[in-house]
Amino acid sequence: MRKTGTATLPLHYGKAPGWLFDRMTKLSREIIHTVVSEFGQNGFLEKLSDPFWFQALGCVLGFDWHSSGLTTTVTGALKEGLRGMEGELGIAIAGGKGAASRRTPEHIRIHSDKYLLDPSPLVYASRMSAKVDNTAVQDGYQLYHHVFIFTDRGDWSVIQQGMNVQKRTARRYHWLGKNVKNFVVEPHAAVCCNSRHRAPNMVALESEDARRVCTTLAREKPEKIVKEFKKIQELVLTERHPVTKADIDPKRFYRTLITTYEQHPENFETLLGMKGVGPKTIRALSLVSELIYGAPPSFRDPARFSFAHGGKDGTPFPVDRKTYDTTIDVLNKAIRATKIGNREKLDAMRRLTIYFKL
Repeated sequence: MRKTGTATLPLHYGKAPGWLFDRMTKLSREIIHTVVSEFGQNGFLEKLSDPFWFQALGCVLGFDWHSSGLTTTVTGALKEGLRGMEGELGIAIAGGKGAASRRTPEHIRIHSDKYLLDPSPLVYASRMSAKVDNTAVQDGYQLYHHVFIFTDRGDWSVIQQGMNVQKRTARRYHWLGKNVKNFVVEPHAAVCCNSRHRAPNMVALESEDARRVCTTLAREKPEKIVKEFKKIQELVLTERHPVTKADIDPKRFYRTLITTYEQHPENFETLLGMKGVGPKTIRALSLVSELIYGAPPSFRDPARFSFAHGGKDGTPFPVDRKTYDTTIDVLNKAIRATKIGNREKLDAMRRLTIYFKL
């Protein structure tokens, strides 16, 4: 994973006012159309996987530049803005916040049928990206938002966010499908948060031994693993192993191990994707693997780390509704012009961009 800097995302409750979200949706529609026209479908996915571009998009749309609400509101505006253009652009957005995130597989299948795509690889990518960030990366952030963006060619990107209520911060995870060589080895395009933690990271490159041993242990008879785990419960644990009897119930652990033993997972990705294998199971297996085989997991946290129309909360200044509406109108007219073969306005904007970079 490339170094990407940091983004501070304090938890933010409440909703964007209707007058602003309506404008965010309209401007998002024009931006999506422009980006896809200029850079293609994959160019759009690549930009969404870049946390700085995504954060800048939120600023242009007039939302709070620094809060967790930027992620949920901007992706919501993108999804609404794209509505009705999925066929024309060959791009669909599935999922969302809370209950909408749990309907992601259903949304993927609906759009895949229209694109004549096999939905299985896309549903798998959606499920595994969520499983990795909720189970394999045990950084204390519980996922509550999952958006899956994909094209009619089967390319995809993910933007999802987790919450740590105690620390009152959020963490955003970006994925770009074409760069994912292995779901359980450094799969992220970027992970953004304002703080870093010492916690098990089973998808770090240096966790290879731990992944291999955990998979081996999952194929062992449950009685043997539970016996070794009970030995760990009797030890005085270090700070980096915050596991107590209250954290992991040996009886429930045993039931999960019966499933893994019967299904005989061939690798860590298969193990991670199994139903019932959650953070506690992975944590317990990693502890046993360290105790027996001396194969500890990595504790390297994966997090690395301008306003056009103002901000919702008046920072750096209140949203300028007149300028906002003018921007939407200009982009809309430019897009309509390109459809009839007149690219002068878009070309002019590109030349302005180059000029201001000088």
